[in-house]
Amino acid sequence: MSFPPEFLNELRDRLPVSEIVGRRVRLQRKGREFQGLCPFHNEKTPSFTVNDDKGFYHCFGCGAHGDVITFVIETEALSFPETVEKLAQMAGLDVPREKPEDRERQQKRRTLEDVVEAACLWYERNLRLPVGKEAMEYLKGRGLDEATLKRFRLGYAPNERSALKAHLVAEGYEETLIVEAGLHKPAEDTPDGKRGPIDYFRNRVIFPITDRRGRVIGFGGRVMGDGQPKYLNSPDTPLFHKGRVLYGLAQARESAGKIGSVLVTEGYMDVIGLAMGGFDYAVAPLGTALTEDQIIQLWKLAPEPVLCFDGDSAGQRAAARAAERALPLLKPGFSLRFVTLPAKEDPDSLIRKEGPAAMRRLIDRAKPMVEALWDVEQAKLQNETPEQLALLRQTLEGFATRIEDRNIQALYRAALMRRMDETYLGMVAPPPAAASAAPAQSERRWKERPPRGRYRRNGFQERPITSSERLADMIETRKMGAFASGLRLRRNQQILLAAMVNHPALIEEYAEVVAQIRLDDPALDRLRGELMRMAATVSDLDVEALHSHFSAQGFLTTLQRLRAPEVEDTAPFVRAIVPDERTKLSLDDFLMRLSAQGELETQLAEAQAALADEMTEENWARMVSLRQALQDLVNGPSQNDVFSQTAESRDGAAGNDSNSQS
Repeated sequence: MSFPPEFLNELRDRLPVSEIVGRRVRLQRKGREFQGLCPFHNEKTPSFTVNDDKGFYHCFGCGAHGDVITFVIETEALSFPETVEKLAQMAGLDVPREKPEDRERQQKRRTLEDVVEAACLWYERNLRLPVGKEAMEYLKGRGLDEATLKRFRLGYAPNERSALKAHLVAEGYEETLIVEAGLHKPAEDTPDGKRGPIDYFRNRVIFPITDRRGRVIGFGGRVMGDGQPKYLNSPDTPLFHKGRVLYGLAQARESAGKIGSVLVTEGYMDVIGLAMGGFDYAVAPLGTALTEDQIIQLWKLAPEPVLCFDGDSAGQRAAARAAERALPLLKPGFSLRFVTLPAKEDPDSLIRKEGPAAMRRLIDRAKPMVEALWDVEQAKLQNETPEQLALLRQTLEGFATRIEDRNIQALYRAALMRRMDETYLGMVAPPPAAASAAPAQSERRWKERPPRGRYRRNGFQERPITSSERLADMIETRKMGAFASGLRLRRNQQILLAAMVNHPALIEEYAEVVAQIRLDDPALDRLRGELMRMAATVSDLDVEALHSHFSAQGFLTTLQRLRAPEVEDTAPFVRAIVPDERTKLSLDDFLMRLSAQGELETQLAEAQAALADEMTEENWARMVSLRQALQDLVNGPSQNDVFSQTAESRDGAAGNDSNSQS
């Protein structure tokens, strides 16, 4: 039994090799690849690698090599048809059966690829001839150099009715093939009379569109002058379906794989402008909202693609549509992030006006999808009447309901409803005593309650448990509830990991805490995993050696973000120059503060539930008191002041003790 080659290629594209192999082999990410113990021979040192970008696995020990289809055949003893049917079911595809006409269509596809490639070469040549002078001046005026023109294979279609068709016919291609490739329109009858044959692109700068392997499958054209439409894409053909293709994918794949990120923008020039600005991992949909197929393709490059759409209303609508289409597809670790560009700016114009640093700052502040959804819907609110707020709540509930993964659905609903309540539920100032007592009570409860006792056995000896062990016990006892809520903010997660990578001597003591927290950022999660592995296998870790290792393993960007001023200024104790002991004291205070925050949030949720069940003055006062206490804790003295004062006061106390003894 045979299957159409295009179907098998789509099957391979839809199923990452790591996902299929990972069901049988424990894989760890190593830069752009995954590594594990080979399932085809016994080994103690991993020599088995998986590369999603290239679509294969390879063992350097026994030589095993193949794709997703080969792996299932080899590991599950299935026949080729059985394997294809199983994988098609996993990918949500119907299995076609190849017929003689399918083979003819495949042969025609190869011929179509030839004619489209011939057209691309002709467009490229025109750009460098006198006929393309105006187009070349336009591109040079946009800052494009020769290397960029060649990399993206830009060209020009002259303002002639059938110049391309005449050239391709002279090259030996049949007119029917040229028409089927979307390069030429035949004569047709119209209400106004008969319209003659005409080339599809005329008087336009040409942007070749390729598949992920770099083969030209279609074109985009930007009109010279004020003609309409300003941008035009090839019509759908056997080669080209604009809802399944991303412009710039072939050029962005390698860089996106190296850094673990991909930018999504609106147009051809945005992709090219970003590449010239140093962001050579950008792609764009083709004049339509991001589709489900395109989102799945993006996730093969990075778990959280960053959408950088224009700052105008159309760009924001496109971003909102992309978020809504992604909702049913969300799965653990895979989502979207969003950059809001300044009004009347796109990535290309922003980089040309303010430089790459301005774009980098925006990317670093990209919002998670749950925040972007909230911002979009809140901005639509006409007023804060109960009816409008009820409509907002209903819309947010609808977003959560569309998510198929039940765990993510519950977390989205909780996050969106928490935003709703925090923003619009009225608050009355509580009595001062109630506001100040709750945080103190939470911190005292944390200090006084030892979940497993105050001592821990080490062999035949007992020793006092450390503060970090008590935190780890608390996390385990409460099933991550209270503590995780305090650590849900990305900045707090960055602070904790920054303290570890800059002070490797503390990793062993805080290993339980670091290992148990949930990290929303996949890049931080991967760095955390490598940090734990290094701590378990290498003794006496040195900070510089650790940073060099992370850089070599592809974590340079993540590491730079952990050492960024916004992290170190928020929590100065994480800096590498701070002594380990002082960092430990400040880190304990930091984690205790988060624990108190988590305790208050848990109590507040209980109080809100009680108020919903029974609207009494007592329940209302308790809810308001806890809400104000939480607000005071979160918005109280800056962490910077708290950390510096705590460390300095303890240092001062230690100094006074030593002076008194002397």
